[in-house]
Amino acid sequence: MVGKKNIVFGFLYLVLTAALGPYMVKTVFPGIQQAAAERQQAMAELQLLASNDFERDLEAVPAADLARDDARALLGLNRHLQAESRLGDIKGGPHAHGNLEALLNIAAGVALVFIAAAGWLKQLISWLFILGALLHSGVLYLAIVFELGWAQQLLGLGVGPVLLLAALLLMGLVAAAGWRGAPVEDG
Repeated sequence: MVGKKNIVFGFLYLVLTAALGPYMVKTVFPGIQQAAAERQQAMAELQLLASNDFERDLEAVPAADLARDDARALLGLNRHLQAESRLGDIKGGPHAHGNLEALLNIAAGVALVFIAAAGWLKQLISWLFILGALLHSGVLYLAIVFELGWAQQLLGLGVGPVLLLAALLLMGLVAAAGWRGAPVEDG
């Protein structure tokens, strides 16, 4: 039955993308916590200075110490922002798209069961959904979460989204022409 592989793939891919959530939190979140602590300490020092109207006994503090304190505060803020940005990239990129594309494969698999069309066309649509998911969110995981540079090059080609769009278009056309109220035997 065409569509079964999409349903199976969709559920397994959903488990994988959901299971990678805790991994991402475990690997990225400690960096955010450490950067937040550094930022908080540096910002507390800057707030204390600001509350004193930036008055400091400049003769008692060497210029190098002033520059070091300012640089530490800025670098702490920068590390914190970068760590939060990476977490945002992960949540908004591979994790969200992976879950969506897993569910899309499940829906496509179910829909293919109720569509009367040529077997080869249904197979084409089925494989376009699977390959599109792997070449889009799968490559996003490799590039963003696991930081594999070669995957970033593959991601730049944009093959996955094009395959998904083609699958959606074909599915819409085939559904408009061949939708049946009951499961259709492939033959």
